[in-house]
Amino acid sequence: MSHSNELTAAQRADLRIIAAMIVPESAEYKVPGADDPAIQADMLATLGRDTAPVAQALDHLARLAGRPLAELDDARRDAVAKEFRASSGAVAATLVRVVLQCYYRDDRVLRSLGLELRAPFPKGHVLPEGDWSLLDPVRARGGTLRRAP
Repeated sequence: MSHSNELTAAQRADLRIIAAMIVPESAEYKVPGADDPAIQADMLATLGRDTAPVAQALDHLARLAGRPLAELDDARRDAVAKEFRASSGAVAATLVRVVLQCYYRDDRVLRSLGLELRAPFPKGHVLPEGDWSLLDPVRARGGTLRRAP
């Protein structure tokens, strides 16, 4: 397993392959796959505390495959992915989460979903500083007191 804060070249190549398997490119919806260079760059730049579990997941994938994923045919790749999902638990979930969070924050993907590339609130409405009137309905309910365990 990689103990540094970065993935090895082999791990990065396998990450690209597995990302494409998780979210392939779609010409119909005009969106890139998760193996797109911009999405991959975002993944590598934002791994942070997920670096170790992602590296562990990629190392496990490499052991299951016996060689780089790029060298496997599609049927063997699918079999390795199925075995990986069945045997990897939390590290597989972390790998999938990392791929999906970077994919779904890509501008092209957001546009294809009909989402705006900015926060949906306040949509041009400026709230006066110190205006807490939005909390009036909460304050009107009164307090709820409960015994501490």
